[in-house]
Amino acid sequence: MTKSEAQKRIAKLRLEIDKYRYSYHVLDKSLVSDAVLDSLKKELFDLEQEFPELVTPDSPTHRVGGSPLKSFRKVRHEVAMLSFNDAFSREDINDWIERLENYLKRKLTNIDFYCELKIDGLAIELVYANGFLVEASTRGDGLVGEDVTQNIRTIEAVPLKLQTTHYKLPTRFVVRGEVFLSKKEFERINKEQKKKGEKIYANPRNIAAGSIRQLDPQITASRRLDSFAYDIVTDVRQKIHSEEHEILHKLGFKTNPHNKLVHSLEEVFKFRDYWEKHREKIPYEIDGIVVQINDNKLFEELSVVGKAPRAAVAYKFAAKEATTIVKNIKVQVGRTGAITPVAELQPVSVGGITISHATLHNYDEIKRLGLKIGDTVVVSRAGDVIPKITMVLPKLRSGKEREFKMPGSCPVDGSKIVQDGVFHRCSNRACGARVMESIRHFVSRKAFDIRGLGDKIINRFLDEGLIGDAADIFTLEEGDIEILERFGEKSAQNLVREIKQKKEVDLPRFIYALGILHIGEETAALLARNLKFKISNLKLKISDFVEKFNQESIEELQRIQDVGPKVAESIHSWFKDPHNIALLKKLERVGVTITVPKAAAKSQKLAGKTFVLTGTLESMARDEAKEKIRAQGGDVSESVSKKTSYIVVGTDPGSKADKAEKLGVKILSEKEFIDLLS
Repeated sequence: MTKSEAQKRIAKLRLEIDKYRYSYHVLDKSLVSDAVLDSLKKELFDLEQEFPELVTPDSPTHRVGGSPLKSFRKVRHEVAMLSFNDAFSREDINDWIERLENYLKRKLTNIDFYCELKIDGLAIELVYANGFLVEASTRGDGLVGEDVTQNIRTIEAVPLKLQTTHYKLPTRFVVRGEVFLSKKEFERINKEQKKKGEKIYANPRNIAAGSIRQLDPQITASRRLDSFAYDIVTDVRQKIHSEEHEILHKLGFKTNPHNKLVHSLEEVFKFRDYWEKHREKIPYEIDGIVVQINDNKLFEELSVVGKAPRAAVAYKFAAKEATTIVKNIKVQVGRTGAITPVAELQPVSVGGITISHATLHNYDEIKRLGLKIGDTVVVSRAGDVIPKITMVLPKLRSGKEREFKMPGSCPVDGSKIVQDGVFHRCSNRACGARVMESIRHFVSRKAFDIRGLGDKIINRFLDEGLIGDAADIFTLEEGDIEILERFGEKSAQNLVREIKQKKEVDLPRFIYALGILHIGEETAALLARNLKFKISNLKLKISDFVEKFNQESIEELQRIQDVGPKVAESIHSWFKDPHNIALLKKLERVGVTITVPKAAAKSQKLAGKTFVLTGTLESMARDEAKEKIRAQGGDVSESVSKKTSYIVVGTDPGSKADKAEKLGVKILSEKEFIDLLS
């Protein structure tokens, strides 16, 4: 992305984020989920990291919350209430540490981290005078919050008087924490709302925020809010952050028992991964963990960037929603001939998996969403269902977006596309079945030999719009497969690994895989050996492969052993079909390469000789016999003709032996064949 493009994107992101944040923090109304807002903020943060000269003081990455409501008295915080920059992966955490080291100009070694569960609630500041609670306020914009003392007093987890037996505190003592609503209370309140015929709340955080801002403390008390304390603002000679939690606990504050002091980044990762898996077991909502350097002196040395401390970061769980860009919309033909539009996405992590495709089901769905190619969209994944595009963010458009139009003809065979209710179909009813059969042939044992890609899985991929031809197989990501029913992380990993390993295929297998009429395994091998391709380092470009076949006339092809008029015509026609050429170009784009092994013939004693095998050989498998023939310069054919040099007859031979006898082809027993090879 150029600086100019980044500047435009940043401006649009800031406007969109500000709109959502104002609604969320000031009006207590969520227009989008936290995950969507986090995703947009992360994109903005990354762009500002890449182009620091474009950072401005009013950037949303330097903001903390909304302005205080006028109905509450304003309270100025003596120390700014900061928020945290977000991290979503191990790579992000490693980048965070690298930024700290760059700022300090030294390596960070043997440092401890304090990990806290990041509760989805509302940050508060508590001020105590001579051990008594005198003021409670919200974060507000980080500098000025709202006085909600009367409401906070209704929360039993917040002590009204501190237990100062163990500590001699200064006259003014300032603490910070989180107010939240338990899952159980959330369900109870929504049940009551439903009975009254009133609105159902979207999440516990919204109720907590709304409750704290109630002008009537009795309403707040009825909500049964909870709270954890997590930070001491006042200097009481605390040297490490974990010590602050111990002090808070002894003073009578409720602290989170699951928070943990760890001694390495690997322990940070384990802590985060554990709670992502076990988050449902705790009675309140969490959306990640907070990781901060435990040493307070180092924390202070690292200071603040924007309105976030450098020495702490919010390490979020895998979001159930994220934003990404639709790079293209293509149509795929399912096994029943149904035409399914599929969005090709910039890869994005949703619910712990990285996806690059999302089915759009039908043309009506595209119109309902108002989706254009190039749009920024919200991708959602609830539970284990397949991710889908749920929203378009039109205000982030650059003007380069394009309308999608359903094509008039089928991308596979060129037949007319017809509408069938809300769906579109290829008018050729056999089209879908042919697509399935061609892919099945392509992955078969004698072709690309992609293990684990059987008929049922091919059909499922076709129906979901994940593949429309053989080349699409090589674009599949683990995340595209993992979310399908009866798949899992391990099976998806295994299949994608198998596919990647099979991107390189030898020339005879490649020719056979194309499914050209009349071209079997042996004819494919004959073509590979007899046509002179442009080889570089034992590799053949697909474009050079196409060029060679386009140069060959029907007459020239017939000069090859075992290639008659029908076979030559079939090859010639196949390479004149634009759909086939498009497939070959696509295979090259997705990284398929053709290998041409160096000739390994021990001798050329069988050069110019063509063999046909029939029946069962006792001393070797048929494939082994073929390899021995080719190793000595000979060719193997599938059918008997006047050009056949020998037919090798095993037990229970077929009709090929009778035909050979009629044509006068020399018949070899298995012993005679072995003698000929020796």
